[in-house]
Amino acid sequence: MINNLGIQFETFYNENIVGYFKSLQESPFKLISFIIDAVIVIFLLYYTIKMLRGSRAWQLIKGIALLVVITILSGALNLKLLNSILSGIMNWGVLAILIIFQPELRRGLEQLGTNKLTKFFGIDSDIATKTKEDIYKIVIAASELAKSKTGALIVIERDIEIKDIIQNGVVMNAEVSPQLLVNIFEPKTPLHDGAVIISENRIAAAACVLPLADDKDIAKELGTRHRAAIGISKESDSIVVVVSEETGKISVAKDGTLIADVREDVLKKILISNIVTKRFTTERKDRKITIRKNKKIKDKKEEERKEEK
Repeated sequence: MINNLGIQFETFYNENIVGYFKSLQESPFKLISFIIDAVIVIFLLYYTIKMLRGSRAWQLIKGIALLVVITILSGALNLKLLNSILSGIMNWGVLAILIIFQPELRRGLEQLGTNKLTKFFGIDSDIATKTKEDIYKIVIAASELAKSKTGALIVIERDIEIKDIIQNGVVMNAEVSPQLLVNIFEPKTPLHDGAVIISENRIAAAACVLPLADDKDIAKELGTRHRAAIGISKESDSIVVVVSEETGKISVAKDGTLIADVREDVLKKILISNIVTKRFTTERKDRKITIRKNKKIKDKKEEERKEEK
């Protein structure tokens, strides 16, 4: 039985694997196609594992992988009854996977539609819209917190990442919502003391400790929240929304400066102009500049070729 298994494997290896690589050597175009094919498959596997790792679906994948291995072994060892049962189950495997992983597949396709790859090709309108919606939610939450004079500190990450700050808090990775933000800062709750970090259109963490600004020219009446907001806005390009516990007034910290006592409509304008307008306008300009530069280089090369002729 073991000898037969070895012969079958050797035959498969010689006919399929060795034969395939021989055909690649004969045709360089097939080699290029193989490299592209391999890169795409590796990327898809990496993206799938990254998306599913740590989720409930990851445990199901382990079970399916074990089932596949047992099916292959039962066939190789000629365990006909077990193999026929497992093969019958495997025939319905694709449909079962689609049903079981429906939420994960949907989320994965949504993420694929808004990731950096689509953004590279200029499909960034969805991200801009989502960012605007999140800003509106932050403004609503800040207004509610201001009405009840509940202290709050909301940091919105921009280009400079602040992963070290996120890691020192309680990781959440939750959708941005006014209700959740208000609830986080509710007094006498576990997460109310500290800052909320919003990164990549998600509430990344809560109860985060921020560096305090120690500038002597900062007004003495400013509390710890305002000093923390100025501190993080100096160390990064983040924009920080602060709600005072004493006065209920809303302030915004950016580039190491504090804009105090802003109204709801002003807060909305500041956040949109500095996060949405500035970011996506700059990206579009950069893409246009790159296209123009490439076109100029191409035109110059064509002119040089004409002169050579």
